[in-house]
Amino acid sequence: MSRSVRFSVVATAMIVFLTLATGCNHLKARDQLNKGVQAFKRGRYEEAINHFQQAVQLDPSLPMTRLYLATAYSQQVVPNVTTPDNLKNAELAIDQFQDVLAKNPSDLTSLKGIAQIYFKIGQYDQDRDYQKKIIAIDPKDAEAYYTVGVIDWTLAYKNALPVRRSLGLQDNGDAIKDKKACAALQLENGPLVQEGLNYLMQAIQIRPSYDDAMAYINLLYRRKAELECGNDAARLADIAEANQWTEKAIDARKANESRKNSQSPGGIVLDQK
Repeated sequence: MSRSVRFSVVATAMIVFLTLATGCNHLKARDQLNKGVQAFKRGRYEEAINHFQQAVQLDPSLPMTRLYLATAYSQQVVPNVTTPDNLKNAELAIDQFQDVLAKNPSDLTSLKGIAQIYFKIGQYDQDRDYQKKIIAIDPKDAEAYYTVGVIDWTLAYKNALPVRRSLGLQDNGDAIKDKKACAALQLENGPLVQEGLNYLMQAIQIRPSYDDAMAYINLLYRRKAELECGNDAARLADIAEANQWTEKAIDARKANESRKNSQSPGGIVLDQK
């Protein structure tokens, strides 16, 4: 047998072997993926992570595997806890979502997953950045606009609270009479309040009955009122606007609940055993 013929035979055998091995790994990966999904459904996230990790190792190209692994990691992230273990789980989840985005930058599930994790661990600026990426891909996502508004209010509240406490003021809407302190807070919170209102208004344009968005518009107008710095007429106008949005939120919530109840079966249901 000539050298060229022997080489061809060996090459063909190698191709067949690799094909069979790849097919075998693919089947094993599918099995691990299915086991991971079942464990995830039962709330056994550690077990699910183990199965998803094995699936990724067996067949990195298998669709959805990294997404499932990232989601399982994210379920382990406890909100408002900054322990090393919790932050490690957050980092692992984000890394897997980022791997998905490396192949598909427009994957909304991954973008929303990362945004949610940043919110859980209190990294609001990063969360807001990802919400804006979601909006760039899906301009009709009312919840993304709403979340930006919530983040802006949260940051404005965090900025205002120590200022008010240093002046002996409660967070009850009283005016900040210290001009220097008010001017500094206005510089810090003014852009947040305005952006938050803009995004919440957009959320309501998309979803006119969005009662939670209306409630936060009320809260942001109250933050705006404390930034009027000696302009009592403007401060009272902001508070009046806030009160109007409170009423709108209450009315919208009642209408939403009524609509929800009307869609469910009514009357007395017998307990048939």
